Amino acid sequence: MSEEQPSIHGAYVEYGVRQYYETHGAAYRNPHEPIIRELLALAVQTWRLDLSHVLDLACGSGEVTLALRPLGADNIEGIDPFTAQAYQERTGQTADAFTFEQIASGVLAGRQYSVIVCSFALHLVAVSWLPALCYQLAQISPALLILTPHKRPILKPEWGWNAPSELIHKRVRARLYTRTEGS
Repeated sequence: MSEEQPSIHGAYVEYGVRQYYETHGAAYRNPHEPIIRELLALAVQTWRLDLSHVLDLACGSGEVTLALRPLGADNIEGIDPFTAQAYQERTGQTADAFTFEQIASGVLAGRQYSVIVCSFALHLVAVSWLPALCYQLAQISPALLILTPHKRPILKPEWGWNAPSELIHKRVRARLYTRTEGS
């Protein structure tokens, strides 16, 4: 971050989440990237994640994609409506520009992923959209890995996800949810 923006949280307070990413998305970098890399390696090893077709949801500037490549993931798709330029510059891949609201409305219907990884973003989803978003994600993948510096979000079984397994590394949580039967 620049000296004008010492923290992401401070920027959220100053601009609001959406306005911050609309204004600064092309230059976005997650300051927790080293922890994300370490936690993903630990999660892949602990849970033996299927990395055959990964969705990097709210992909930022590619922190998850870049961390998963050396761990064996070679088919990764990114989605982020605000940071597509930063993602392409760092990963060499294009990202779809769908919003959480569009995903909650079914825009990804018909796609299938072995695992969805959402890093430092799902806690930002409006509570009113979270159940529909989670349900739609359960339609396209059997596994959802959430990396978060918070205790939120906690997904509910009626949204399509079983109670998670959890790892904590340097105060960042990795929660692996599996799809409920019938989702």
